[in-house]
Parts: sequence; structure tokens; C-alpha cells
Amino acid sequence: MQDFFAPFLAWIPLLPLLGFVLLIALPLFHRREPPEAVSAVVGVGSVCLSALLTLLIMWTLFLNNPSAVLQVSLWQWLKVGALQLGFDFYLDWLGMAMLLVVTGVGFLIHLYSAGYMHGDDGYRRYFAYLNLFVGAMLILVMADNLLLLYLGWEGVGLCSYLLIGFWYRNPANGDAARKAFIVTRIGDTAMLLGLILLFSQFGTLSIRALNTAAASVPANNLTVTLAALLLLGGAVGKSAQLPLQTWLPDAMAGPTPVSALIHAATMVTAGVYLIARMHPLFNASETAMSAVGIVGALTLLLAGFSAMVQSDIKRVLAYSTISQIGYMFLALGVGAWTGAIFHLMTHAFFKALLFLSAGSVILSLHHEQSLFSMGGLRRKLPFTFGCFAIGCASLAALPFTAGFYSKDQILLKAWEYQGGFNGIWFTGILGALITGFYSFRLLFLVFFGNDGPASARCKDANNGVMTLPLSVLAVLALFGGLLTPPLQRIFTQAPAGHAPLWVEGVAIAAPILGLALAWLLFRHNTSPMESRNKSALEKLWFSGWGFDWFYHRLLVQPLTSLARINRNDILNSIYNGTALICRQFHNLLSTSQNGLIRWYMASFTCGAIIFLALLVVL
Repeated sequence: MQDFFAPFLAWIPLLPLLGFVLLIALPLFHRREPPEAVSAVVGVGSVCLSALLTLLIMWTLFLNNPSAVLQVSLWQWLKVGALQLGFDFYLDWLGMAMLLVVTGVGFLIHLYSAGYMHGDDGYRRYFAYLNLFVGAMLILVMADNLLLLYLGWEGVGLCSYLLIGFWYRNPANGDAARKAFIVTRIGDTAMLLGLILLFSQFGTLSIRALNTAAASVPANNLTVTLAALLLLGGAVGKSAQLPLQTWLPDAMAGPTPVSALIHAATMVTAGVYLIARMHPLFNASETAMSAVGIVGALTLLLAGFSAMVQSDIKRVLAYSTISQIGYMFLALGVGAWTGAIFHLMTHAFFKALLFLSAGSVILSLHHEQSLFSMGGLRRKLPFTFGCFAIGCASLAALPFTAGFYSKDQILLKAWEYQGGFNGIWFTGILGALITGFYSFRLLFLVFFGNDGPASARCKDANNGVMTLPLSVLAVLALFGGLLTPPLQRIFTQAPAGHAPLWVEGVAIAAPILGLALAWLLFRHNTSPMESRNKSALEKLWFSGWGFDWFYHRLLVQPLTSLARINRNDILNSIYNGTALICRQFHNLLSTSQNGLIRWYMASFTCGAIIFLALLVVL
């Protein structure tokens, strides 16, 4: 069975990439933009076929044999000295879980986009970028070596730049796209250095060979620790974790389905996947594991506090994603490998649902995004309200939702970390309370209370193409906790034990307490809160703890100051004087080129005599 399916493995990423090529090439044949229906069929259909092929392989092979692996070598990619790499794909249950998320949720977002982007001038271009995005992410997930993974890694970075700045005529969108590209390049540079270090140490970039070698080195080996920390740097950049989290809130400049794809199924999940895939390397270093856990815990809290005070519906969800990815990093840091990937999967369900529901709200309100212009929309958008409420409940991890089961695994493993009560577990519990608060603050401000200024002109923009993905995602956000992937054999991890009953009770009570606080403060939604003076702490949280302010003064302002100095008249005089001197030397030397052969021969002879004389003397 494995030999039968192996040749089909390459078609999973190839189908979206073929869709991208076809969408780019369509105007070459017609010399005009194709109808929207053609672009939608190519864009949505290619990802649908990829998702169906993934489901077929999972259903017929991996469900019956959790230890199954598929691998295929397409061609020899690089052969430079000791570095010999093939364009090879490898699939086990970890990769299969990721493929189901990328292709399944990605297909639903593509389908929703067909309705959401109707009438946009860049309709074909949008689906071309979206197909390339999914194709690059699939290469990243299925890569059998780190350099091929890095190819997909850079591909999703490129696509995020293209899609965040999709409406490029607005300069702010271009600024946001450049910011995302530049900030993530910092992490990518760290990751590249990690790859170089690993190759110099182990002589290979094969993921399986590196993991096998890392498992046999002495604990806390300096080279392994440094390599793991460099890979963590790459993961921090791509997954928007502290201190490189600043790009993700601004990435909301792109179309809302793009935000759903970035947050739920592609780019920000890449860092979590990288650490999980290289878990033997991280397990070999206590320092690296601690760093992963600390980064996750701090990011979880900092982003959660920021989400509590945002006034833009998409920025609340953006900070929420940063916080939830922090949960996954926290889980990775305490060795809850299965919990981290399980939460990645359930997060894809409810975060895609929330973003697409938010897109329906924004479209219905004629692109209004301010929370304080909304209110009372549950009466005008009942279907969207139901989907959004399910998404908020799952995000808050209320009992029996998908988010509850995955987050419970993480908190239980965090409790076992260091044998009981510890800072990591307490951070997770506090994060659960904060998540419950900002999730239902968002729900109440948008759908409860009196009508806001934008609510009066609300017109339900949902259509059949948009409601189907929302319905499927709502079901997954409710019952997706039943789809636990069998990853224990991949991570050779013992299942979590049984914590005291009060620990389970606290984990359940924390988000419910957050919901209750939000109900008390925001259920009526009658006060114009955007007009009141914010406290200094609220301003700090609203600005994302001032990281943008700090980076602007540390990195941007010095460069802009140098640019201004560069325009100074004194420097211009220096530059002009330097240019004048260079021109004079040029004129002087040009006299030697007079076109007389005897002059050239004499010069050559004199030069040869001088050169030989110097050789004799020296």
C-alpha cells in the first residue's frame, strides 16, 4: 500500500502550484482578464483536489497503520562536495496532521474567498497568490531535508508579503507588507545560520539523520544548543513570537481571508511545526527547551493583554493568534509535543472560523472594522453571530468545544512540568482567563447591546459560497476535539498523567471567569468607550507593549537620520569634490590611450622590466 501511494505524494503540493502557474498564464492566451468563475474554479479546484488526495491517503493508509511513512525522491537537487540533497518528500503522522490542516482549512478559505472577493479588480491575481501560498506551505511540511524545508519557508514569506500588500494602492498596506517581510527575515537569517551550523557539525541536512544524530550526542552539547536556539530564532520570526511579534497585527492590512490563511493554516504555524519536527534536537538541550517555554509563556501573556484593549476587530484576532501560538510554544517547551500539534489543529478550526465570520461582519458593514461602531448585530446577522459565538467559545476553551480538549492537554502537561505547581502552569491558567475575557469582550461589543453607527447600515453580505465554509468550520470548532491525531509514536511521549481534581477545576473555571467578567463589563455595549481617556497601562497594552516604538527609535530613526545627513549641503560639497577629483584623474589617465601601437609596446616593455626587477630584488 505504501509503495502504491508514494508516487502520488508529490501531487499534493504540485496541484496548487499548477493552479498558480495556470492562473498566471491565463491572460497570455486571452490577452484579458478571465471571468471570475474561471479563476475561482482553478484556484479553489486545485486546492480541493490536493485536500481530497490527502484525505484518501490518510483514510486508506494512515488510519489503519499509524506507524506508516511515505517517502518519494523526485530528483537530485544539489550535489556540492559533501552536501548532497534530493528534492525528496517524507510523510508520517505529524506531516499528515499538518497536511490535513493546510489543505482542508486552506480549501475552505479558498472557497469562502470566491464569494468574499467577488468584484475585486485583482481576483485572478488573488487566487494565484493564494495557490502559491498553499503550495509553498505543503513543500515546507513534506520536506525530507532542512534546505527543502527552508525553500518552502521562504516561499510562505514571499506569499505573505504579496498578500498582505495585495491592495497595494494604499501606501499603508505596502508598509505593512514590507514590515512583515523584513521582520521575518531576521528570524530567517538566524535559521539559515542554524542550518549551516548543523551541516558543519553533522555533515547532513536530512531531517531524519539529524534527529538520529542529535539523540545520540551528550546532553546540553554546546553546538546542539546553539543550533537549536538558532532554529528557535527562525520559528520566533515566522510564528510572530516575542520579540519578533510586531509584524502580525499590521498584517491585517490584507483581505480578511488572507488573514485567516496566515493565522490558521500556513505561515504562523510553520514555527511550531519546525520545532516539533526537530524535537530530538531540542530534547538534547535543556537550555533550548527552557527558551522555547519561556518565549511561549511571555508571548502568551503579553499578546493576551494587548488583545483585551484593541478596538479593531481584526487586530483583536491578530493578538489572539500571537497569544495562542504562545500556548503552543509553551507546550513544546514542557515537552507536550502532541498537545502542541493538537492545539495547532483545533486553533486552525476556530481561528479560521473567527476570521471568516469577521470578514462577513466587515463586508456587511461596508468594510467598517471598529468595534465601537458595531453592536446589536446578532439580530441582523444571526447566522454570522452563531458562527462567531462558536468560534469565541472554542477560542476560550469552554468545556466540550474543540479548543477545550487541546488546551487541557497542554495545561495538564504544564502541571506535570517540574512535578506540580510552577510558573509555566500558572502562566497557562492566567492566559486561559485572559483569553476568555477578550474572546467574549469581542463577541459582546460586536453582537450585543445597542446598534452602533455602522450597524444601522448593515446588510447581510453572506452568500451560499461563504456560508458553506463557515458551517463546516463551526462544526469542526465544536467537535474537532474528537479528531486527536495519534502522534504518540512520532514523539515517543508518554500520555499525560492525572492531576489533582482541583487542578482540572481551575483549568475549567479560568475561561468561564473571563467570560463572566466580559459579560459584566460589555454585555450592554452602551458607552462610547473609544472616546474616554485610556490609562497609561491601557495605552501600553494597546500599542503592543511599545515594541514598535522601541524598534523605531533603535533601528529606524538612526537610518533615517543618516539619510537626512546625506542630503546635507556640506556632504554634497564633499561628494561633488570627490567626483571632480575622480574626473581629473580619469582625464589624466585617458591621455595614455592615444591609439599609437609603438606607445603601447613601449609601455608594456617598461612595465615588464620593472616587474622583473622587483622579482629579482624581492
